Amino acid sequence: MTSPVSAEGGSTNAVSAFSDDALGSDDCVGLLDRIDRGEVHPAELRAAAIARAQMANPALNAVVEWVQDPPGANGAFAGIPTFLKDNEDLSGLPTRFGSSATPSTPALHTSPFAKQLDGIGLSIVGKSSLPEFGLTATTESLEFGPTRNPRNLEHSTGGSSGGSAALVAAGVVPIAHANDGGGSIRIPASCCGLFGLKPSRGRLLAPADMERLPVSIVAQGVLTRTVRDTALFLNEIPKEASSMPPIGHVREPGTNRLRIGVVADPMPGMPLDPDVRQTILDTADECERLGHQIDVIPFPFDDQFGRDFLRYWAALAFSLDRGGRLLFGQDFDSEQLEPFTKGLADLCGSVALRLPTTIRRLRSFATVYEQTYRDFDVVLSPVLASPPPPIGFLSPGIDPHTHLVRLLQYANFTAIHNVAGAPAASLPLGVSRDGLPIGVQAAAHRGQEATLLGLAYELEAAVGWK
Repeated sequence: MTSPVSAEGGSTNAVSAFSDDALGSDDCVGLLDRIDRGEVHPAELRAAAIARAQMANPALNAVVEWVQDPPGANGAFAGIPTFLKDNEDLSGLPTRFGSSATPSTPALHTSPFAKQLDGIGLSIVGKSSLPEFGLTATTESLEFGPTRNPRNLEHSTGGSSGGSAALVAAGVVPIAHANDGGGSIRIPASCCGLFGLKPSRGRLLAPADMERLPVSIVAQGVLTRTVRDTALFLNEIPKEASSMPPIGHVREPGTNRLRIGVVADPMPGMPLDPDVRQTILDTADECERLGHQIDVIPFPFDDQFGRDFLRYWAALAFSLDRGGRLLFGQDFDSEQLEPFTKGLADLCGSVALRLPTTIRRLRSFATVYEQTYRDFDVVLSPVLASPPPPIGFLSPGIDPHTHLVRLLQYANFTAIHNVAGAPAASLPLGVSRDGLPIGVQAAAHRGQEATLLGLAYELEAAVGWK
């Protein structure tokens, strides 16, 4: 591995790309103010982001493709540099999904969501890394190698939007594309100390073909260092659904005092790191101090949900293994799929007869979720059962059964909201005794992103991000 470097040029176990260049230490809103005042030009911001990425990427391994000729910068984000996760098409570049099985043929078209990013003025510098097809909670694909956490290079960035998280946390760009089918915005946000909000199902344009799935679970979004950057993004990006309350441009803490449920313990039989548990309880205490009504509740769902989601996840892997050529063309080579993907696909074969019932339960889970949380405006819980693990703990090359057991114990708090279609966010409110980030998950009812943003602003102002 290339020796880690910091902005000051010293050797360390962390990476920071922040410097006194055009980007400075500003977030998107701060940079846009400077653009408006004529203090900096979008071309300077892009050049600075490229220089930062070239400095930091040898240690992070978060960039898989570079964009050479960006379109013009028009829109609310006025040329703010960003990265696109490599499961969205950009014309002229391959879309590899973190996999050796996918062809390296350049895409002929740009995906609709990538066009939306361009339409609001975001300037795509390159494509960011992910695990194979986003199937696990770390970014360590065998094709591209592990992406490393800028807070501690020996630890995971989380997944599946781990490359984007590493680049934002290191200061390469202030905002980067992410999407979330089981926690893939919130998990890397927690691991890297960022703010990451998964919108409600149907709020934003879904990734290609995702709406055809029996249960639609994937939502688009971004990772940022500040609440106001995500709030601006959600105000500007085109919306898909009209049946939900509009988000609007949330600019400040909410004024309503909320009924907040607190899940400080895991499902029976599952582990929970004591530093994570204490972070949840400390956050609940702070919310109570701010005037919110707090009720500590047990984990409200039984292990049937976990079994159902695992079967569905295995069915997705099976469809990639057996139907990859239909999705990616004749050059797709299923023999090159990673052991973990193959193991999940094999699991599907043993549970196939249960899939129809599983899918019926998952489709009705939104109603169960709403009824379970009907007495609360927001529910706080862990994002993950522990701080980010060491590189290799969830490597796709280890025994698939071992990988799966570790994954289920580590990341069992986030998929609930994908199946329910509810918004949920990771707030960077904790640090472990080893100095690793810990996120607190805040979830609300479908369509209530504004409630989450208001609470996030309030906590950001009251205690600051760790």
